[in-house]
Amino acid sequence: MPVSSTDISAIERSTMRKVAWRLLPFLILCYLLAIIDRGNIGMASLQMNHDLGLTPAIFGLASSLFFVSYFFVEVPSNLALQRFGARIWIARIMITWGFISAGTAFVQGANSLYVMRFLLGAAEAGFFPGVLLYLTYWLPAAYRGRMVAIFMVAIPGANFIGSPLSGLLLSMDGWFGMRGWHWLFILEGIPAVLLGIACLFVLTDRPEQAHWLSTEQRTWLTSRLDEERGRKTAIGHMSLWKLLRHKHIWVLALIYSGASAAGSTMSVWAPQLLKTFGLSNLEIGMVNAIPYGLASVLMILWGRSSDKTGERRWHTATTLLLIAAGLLLALVTSSLTATVVMLSMVLIGAYSMKGPFWALVSTWLSSSTAAAGLAAVGAMANLIGGGVMVNVYGTIHDATGSYALALLPLAALCAAGALMVLFMGRKQIAHATAEPEHEQGAKAH
Repeated sequence: MPVSSTDISAIERSTMRKVAWRLLPFLILCYLLAIIDRGNIGMASLQMNHDLGLTPAIFGLASSLFFVSYFFVEVPSNLALQRFGARIWIARIMITWGFISAGTAFVQGANSLYVMRFLLGAAEAGFFPGVLLYLTYWLPAAYRGRMVAIFMVAIPGANFIGSPLSGLLLSMDGWFGMRGWHWLFILEGIPAVLLGIACLFVLTDRPEQAHWLSTEQRTWLTSRLDEERGRKTAIGHMSLWKLLRHKHIWVLALIYSGASAAGSTMSVWAPQLLKTFGLSNLEIGMVNAIPYGLASVLMILWGRSSDKTGERRWHTATTLLLIAAGLLLALVTSSLTATVVMLSMVLIGAYSMKGPFWALVSTWLSSSTAAAGLAAVGAMANLIGGGVMVNVYGTIHDATGSYALALLPLAALCAAGALMVLFMGRKQIAHATAEPEHEQGAKAH
């Protein structure tokens, strides 16, 4: 007997609710730890830089090396996830980065810090694009904007929780003869190892293997996803080498690099910026949490708006323009309140952009190019945004002593990204509109 639309709707609601509650809370917690372990060097620098004799330029280089190794390992890691399955590969990623993050407590100077940051980037590479790929195995396109935004709330959430937590851990200074920044790295690295082990028991590779779904739910979900994989995409099947040279991949990476750079730069440098107002380490952690708290809420609402309207281009471009405006505000801010407003604008834009953008990217990639394509966009964007721009900020700040001037290249990158996503999206819409006419003409002949 055929299933009515009402029945299908009921199955859809129950299936997606069960998938969301099964996967998202655990993945959010894992990603929260990833962001804490990646960015806690910013809070650690409040003690570590003095102890190790690190200049702003040296610290900027050390921070950026994470993204260099991340760039080289991200695509191979995602291809390995596609081959070995998310359950095993995400567990591997988390266990290795947890040990390396904890081991950063034992660095002795600039060179050993360089090595540990490089290894941390290589270990963590593949987690974020791997989860994005994993979610395409489970989420129909209509759910990806809000679900990706909910998953990525871990980024501002990590800083909202991590900044005060790191401030408290720094206050453990002197325990058992160790400095506060030693405890920070150790106690924030161990949970990643434990959650990595938990991945082996919590995650399921594919919907057809999900015994926690009913037969009807598995059938509905696999049918819906199979139907979507058959649709025409902007970037179809091609070799890995050709994909990595595809102009759309590079443009998408440039678009995303502005938001990536904004988040990475603020994570690494905001604590030192706030320190110039004479705040204690604990006060810095509390104040630094405010913009991340706002961003955590607004990015979910923005992702929901994008899914509800089905609009991705303007939802992406508007957030990039908000980042640029916030960064330019730094030129005229001199008070703590104005600085918090500036940081809030930048971080709300940086994190609200992610849901609509990645939903847009996933619909432009075919199922055969999704693994490498998602990783390539993320890797290139992180290299430009995190590897280059974080280092540029440190170099300009070192030379001029002005954080406002150091932020100008980032403002220009975000403004350019907003224009690119609007132009690229318009061309894609025009192509999609013209395609049926072309096919009809071919059939007529």
